[in-house]
Amino acid sequence: MSTDSFFYTINMLAPSLIKFLAGLRKNNNKGWFDLHRNEYESEKNNFRSFVQEMIDLIAKFDASIAVLQPKDCVFRINRDVRFSKDKRPYKNNFAAYFNKRGKKNGGAGYYLHIEPGKSFAAVGIWMPPAEELALIRQEIDYNFDEWKKIISSSTFKKTFGTDVQWGDSLSRPPKGYTADNPAIDFLKQKSFVATVSFTDKELVEKNFTQKVAGIFRTGQPLIEFINRSAD
Repeated sequence: MSTDSFFYTINMLAPSLIKFLAGLRKNNNKGWFDLHRNEYESEKNNFRSFVQEMIDLIAKFDASIAVLQPKDCVFRINRDVRFSKDKRPYKNNFAAYFNKRGKKNGGAGYYLHIEPGKSFAAVGIWMPPAEELALIRQEIDYNFDEWKKIISSSTFKKTFGTDVQWGDSLSRPPKGYTADNPAIDFLKQKSFVATVSFTDKELVEKNFTQKVAGIFRTGQPLIEFINRSAD
């Protein structure tokens, strides 16, 4: 069975979502938002339908995702401004995180970020707590051959590129590891995230849903490896 037939779908994101988010970026204030609240509610409902389809597609290769509902995955558009100098009340994006524990819990997962000119899909884990990060590093150290096999596969390289920028890293080896450790470049990492960016045009193409599902499917072994460290 081909990848296209495995992920066959006719759903896609609507151009109106990009238009709404572009308007919000220019007018990020409560007055504008209240005037466009009906538009927001419509786009939110459409995005949740899209997310439900993504759940169904991801569940075909990661059964742990099947129990999720869109409300478990979709982030609120309101920003938490209590401790931020940036007081804009709303995010300029729609986003969803697919993880067996839900978006509010830890662990590696699948992330989709929709924002005009800045959309991307990602797999992995971003800035895990120190205890969880230590377990991931230990898993990589103990099973480095398996880790290398995952990230050096032709499918992984074709999808995420040959030089993945995982995130911020330490300047020195973490405690308990030496500079000559074969895995030291990965052991220094604070995050393990591989991403694929999208143009606004790609977001509204009929194959967008299956394109994202294909990216997530490629990243599933990475997510399984990382989550195994905590389990």
